[in-house]
Amino acid sequence: MNIPPTNDINEPPLDEKLLWEKQATEVFIAWYSQAYSTSFTFVSHNLPAKPDVSCLLNGSELDLEIAHLYGTEQEAMSILGKSLNQHTRDELIKLRLTSSTQDRLIAALNRILENKSHKTYDSNRVWLVIRNVHPGWQASQLALMHESLVIPENHSFEQIWLVGDVDAASGAICLYNGLV
Repeated sequence: MNIPPTNDINEPPLDEKLLWEKQATEVFIAWYSQAYSTSFTFVSHNLPAKPDVSCLLNGSELDLEIAHLYGTEQEAMSILGKSLNQHTRDELIKLRLTSSTQDRLIAALNRILENKSHKTYDSNRVWLVIRNVHPGWQASQLALMHESLVIPENHSFEQIWLVGDVDAASGAICLYNGLV
């Protein structure tokens, strides 16, 4: 799947953000539907206060909050083909100072989990889907680090999923399942 390029030096334009969310949703839905032999369909993008997208999972409403996982600032700019906003740049610089690739991966995932845990949504059911877009990290590598992740106790998510690569070719991992 192609990652949409941009030359914007600040936040991505709304249409680009929606395209990234739609691509991540489509990739996750296709993988999940095949892996679990279920009916899973995209319904719509949402306005803030609701998660990013609404779907139907076996006929039941389910909302997805979408996040993307990068490595260092340079890696993210290379992957995205653009400059980053100052907040994202600062966060990725902190990661670059971390010594190993594994430590950067764990720190990046923990930061996403922590940041998303503070959000509340106008929704009865929300899953967090994190799509890895770093070409050097795959689902098998990510699965080995599961024990090092810190899932905050208080969050709005019924389930948290990590898609192993941009197209889900390496699969996806359930990091949290509040239903079991």
